[in-house]
This record gives sequence, structure tokens and C-alpha cells, in this order.
Amino acid sequence: MSNIIALVGRPNVGKSTLFNRLVQQRAAIVDPTAGVTRDRHYGKSDWNGMEFSVIDTGGYVVGSEDVFEEQIRQQVAIAIEEATVVFFLVDAMEGINPMDDEVAGMLRRSGKTTLLVANKADNGRIMNEAAVFYELGLGAVYPVSSINGSGTGELLDEAVKLMSDIPDEEPEEDLPRIAVVGRPNVGKSSLINALIGQERNIVTDIPGTTRDTIYTRYKSFGFDFYLVDTAGLRKKGRVSENIEFYSVMRSIRAIENSDVCLVMTDGTQPFEAQDLNVFGLATRNNKGVVVLVNKWDLVAKDTHTAKEYEARIRERTAPLKDIPVLFTSVLNKQRIHKAIETALQVYANRIRKVSTSQLNDHLLPLIQATPPPAVKGKYIKIKYVTQLPVHYPAFAFFCNLPQYIREPYARYLENQIRKKWDFTGVPIKIYFRKK
Repeated sequence: MSNIIALVGRPNVGKSTLFNRLVQQRAAIVDPTAGVTRDRHYGKSDWNGMEFSVIDTGGYVVGSEDVFEEQIRQQVAIAIEEATVVFFLVDAMEGINPMDDEVAGMLRRSGKTTLLVANKADNGRIMNEAAVFYELGLGAVYPVSSINGSGTGELLDEAVKLMSDIPDEEPEEDLPRIAVVGRPNVGKSSLINALIGQERNIVTDIPGTTRDTIYTRYKSFGFDFYLVDTAGLRKKGRVSENIEFYSVMRSIRAIENSDVCLVMTDGTQPFEAQDLNVFGLATRNNKGVVVLVNKWDLVAKDTHTAKEYEARIRERTAPLKDIPVLFTSVLNKQRIHKAIETALQVYANRIRKVSTSQLNDHLLPLIQATPPPAVKGKYIKIKYVTQLPVHYPAFAFFCNLPQYIREPYARYLENQIRKKWDFTGVPIKIYFRKK
């Protein structure tokens, strides 16, 4: 199953600093919300061979203390429900805060596996004073310093002991796995119902728990694949103001267990930050992506409306512009089978293998004609190219000075690969290695 560590706590206790250390400064998803400055981070990490996702619930400033407490309560409630392990961060320099008491109470009542992290314990004196947090009734206190990393090793040692290394039950057949993801109320459930609700479908459920992935076999109209479903695709009435955060946490599980993601958006609204967040989740996990603009039947349109909307999507998703965009109406069953056809083509692109000889015959002459720019008087020579044996398109370029190759040249090489071979809808990874 997917392991998730959620970082919770009041603002300014160092959640983002710990997040950056855990995921080693990898890029985070940013979700600006009107009237509230708020960063929401998602990243991948591993420790002692155990992989896990890390969610930072974020600290943010709002107008009054009462509103702040309500927002914190909702974020923590969602995090503790979804996470495998909760890291409850407190400030070792300040001691126990009334807000810490409130969050601790929620955690105790939830029974969720929680590790109490006393952050900012930068010296021996503060580490000793962190013992005061035993009063919160959450068991052992782990003094750490997110800035210099002290104590984080012991914290992660304990965390991975509490995680499951048993993967979700996989379907026996080696078939494409397609996930339907997106922000709330864009038509995900309607699309799933339209697909599996038909009488001609053959449906086989491979059950999991509420939190785990469920694969639903779809075999009809010439298609044969698994729909990747999680409880995240079901409504949760008590989550209101933080429904976007909730949908991201649920989407993680569906995305990580899929090959291709159908990212659904609402055509009656602009392509919003939350749409971009879900899109980023899929590409970050190296999944194939098809963007479905749903509810297109409700849009007042002319000849250029679709082109303009698509152009705005591609502008937001740059530099990854090679993504199929389809305009659908699930209610009227318009283009839903086209969406599946496109997803299966993207799956074929994702598993495409290019022989080493083909890569070198095509790319080396182009590299010779347009070599990487010299850096500090040093000339970079790329001698050899090969595709790596992973489940998504990844290519290794062997050269004498890999550290000097910059991002624009990597993008140039990616573009040359895409021009020659069809990798539409799939992120490509480029690596430079010492010859």
C-alpha cells in the first residue's frame, strides 16, 4: 500500500523545513488560495529501502484566531485520516502552546499512529527541555532540528517500523491501469459510472480496504484495462473548506497505482491551480496523462473557444506541452470512449522501448551538429545514449562532464526524442552520467 507521512501542527513550528529535508529539496506543489497565503507541499522520499510520500499540511495566516483554529482542525482531521504515520510538530523553544493542546487532543482521540516531533532542538539544553511535551499524552518525544538534520535519522527509523511494506493487491493480468483524478465536482464519479454501469461490461473487483486501491476490470467495446479506484473518488460530506487538500491526498493513492491518469477539469471554469496540482502529481510520478475538459456541453462557445481553452491549458502545463486534451460531456456520453482510446495510446507510448542502436544512430549526429555549450572553457562530449530499464521513458546520456550540462540542453534532447518517437502524453526523464 502507499505509505504517507503527514506533517501537522500550528504555523511556524518548522513543518516546511522538515518537509524540505525529508524530500531533499525536491520541487513542491504550490496551491495559492484566494485571500489566504498557503503553500501545500507533496513529495517523495525513502529511508532504509522504504518508500513513502510526504504531505505538508502547511501553515498559513488568516484574519482571526477563531478562523485559524477551524482551518487547522480541518487540515489535521484530513491528514490523520489519510496518513500512515502523522508527524506532529511542536516548537521545542517555545514549549506547549494552547493550539498544540487542541491538535494533540484530536490525535489522541483518533488513535492514529503519531510521532511527536519537538523541532528546533538545536542544542543539548533545548533537547532536555523538550521533555515537557510528554504532557501532551502522545508517548515518546523526538527532539530534532530540521535545519541541521540532527535527530531526523532516529525519527525516520521509528517511522519506517510503523509502515507497511506490503504492496496493494495487484491484478494478475498485465493490463493498463487508468486512474480518473481531478478536483471535486468535475465529473469523475460520473465518468466511472458511465463506464462500469453499462450492461455489456464485464466487471471484476479486487477488493482492498477503504484506504487502499481497488482495481475494477473493464472489458467491453474492444477495451481491456483496469480502472484504478480509491475511496477518494467517493464523496465525503463532512469535509468542506479543505476539500481541495482532501482530494489531493486521495489522488496520491490512485496516481501512484496507475499507468495513465485521466485528469478531469470543469470546462465551465478556468484551468485552476488545483487542476495544475493534480496534473503535477501525475507528471511527478512519471505517469501518462490525458486532460479531459468535462461539461463542455454547458459552455457557450464559438469556433475558437476550444482552441483558446486548450492553449491556456498548455500554457499552464509548460514545459510539458505534449499532452492530449479532449473536450467531453460525460452526462451526454460524448467522447468518453475517445478518452479511453487516447489513454490506451498514451499507455502504449509510456511502455515504448527504443533500441540503443536506434537512439545513437539518430541522436549522436544531432548532438555533434549542436553540442552542449562549453562551460568555463571546458567542452562537453556526449558519446553514448541508452534507454534505462524502468517503467517510464528515461534516457541516459554518457559524457565526460555531466555536471556542466544545463536544463535548456536537456530540453533540446528531449524535444529531439519526441520528434522522432511518439511519447505523446508521457513525461520523459533525461539523465547525464559520467562516461
